[in-house]
Amino acid sequence: MSDVIVIGAGVVGAACAYYAARAGLDVTVVDRGPVAGGTTGAGEGNVLVSDKEPGPELELAVLSSGLWRSLAEHVGGFEHEPKGSLVVAETAEVLDRLAGLAAEQGVEHTVVAAADLRDHEPHLADGLAGGVRYPQDAQVQPMLAAARLLRHGADSYGRGALSLRTGVTVTGFTRDGDRVTGVRTTRGDILGDAVVNAAGTWAGEVAALAGLHLPVLPRRGFILVTEPLARPLIRHKVYTAAYVTNVASDNAGLETSAVVEGTPAGTVLIGASRERVGFDRTTSLPVLSRLAAQAVALFPALREVRAIRSYCGFRPYCPDHLPVIGQDPRAPGLWHACGHEGAGIGLAPATGHLIAQALTGARTDLDLRPFRPDRFPAKESA
Repeated sequence: MSDVIVIGAGVVGAACAYYAARAGLDVTVVDRGPVAGGTTGAGEGNVLVSDKEPGPELELAVLSSGLWRSLAEHVGGFEHEPKGSLVVAETAEVLDRLAGLAAEQGVEHTVVAAADLRDHEPHLADGLAGGVRYPQDAQVQPMLAAARLLRHGADSYGRGALSLRTGVTVTGFTRDGDRVTGVRTTRGDILGDAVVNAAGTWAGEVAALAGLHLPVLPRRGFILVTEPLARPLIRHKVYTAAYVTNVASDNAGLETSAVVEGTPAGTVLIGASRERVGFDRTTSLPVLSRLAAQAVALFPALREVRAIRSYCGFRPYCPDHLPVIGQDPRAPGLWHACGHEGAGIGLAPATGHLIAQALTGARTDLDLRPFRPDRFPAKESA
């Protein structure tokens, strides 16, 4: 019997397992697929404070940014790049809005005048009005991050403190009255004092197995990957102000905005698109063409660079754009760590850290009430 069962071996589940093991709890992680086989494996690896509105999610992002830096030092092996972001504006009006948001956020930033943009990014297009640089922003390799957290948690905090079981599908929950006491799986029951639902885009389906309404929906996004470049072209994560607007949007239709960054391998990652189309993985050439055009408009030198592949993933979207973190009062013993949309990689350490604090009865570093699982209206019956 485990102290904690974590459903999901993506980066959020891995962080929950790591911090729980570090807190002295015995943890079993189960996933129907491989480590990072879902949304984590289709992410860019964003660790951002720059795109968050002031409020609970920004507080979570600031906490997580510091935890990623600590993990890079003490765990390592996941390509943590503290390269910062440069958010650019096409007009003076948009630059004023960006500067105003940065001031409200209260995080470290620098407003960059148009004449100084190329000091930060020499290959940017002409005609931009300026930008805001956020030095706290970073990037990690998400699949490596999930794998390293699980491995380090298993190796460093007592023999058998963290075990991983892949190819195991959760089919239901065991209960003692209203209390959840474990999971039913295709490989038999696994009992535990607590169960953490970190199933990403499928977290709503997992919650439904317990008879609970949790409105986590898939929001599809595509990423283009270029051929490796002989010399780095882009120094920061660079994106336009439209990206901030799209992150906060409730629109179910297609939205795209230019997001461009390099990787240690020399490739350039180009995003970002958002649309709610269920779990449809069909490659959309019109979306990829739009992403390519937006990237070339921002960095004209990319016109001569070949795109070698694309991939898509599904962000776990909640209607109020906040993740779900904490114990579910409707089913004591069941905890949730999900619904982070496109910020799950960046917010994973803070989520795991807070879950572990709450599981052990410690005072949490942040107030979990804004993330409570029962904040959504009950689903109406048909």
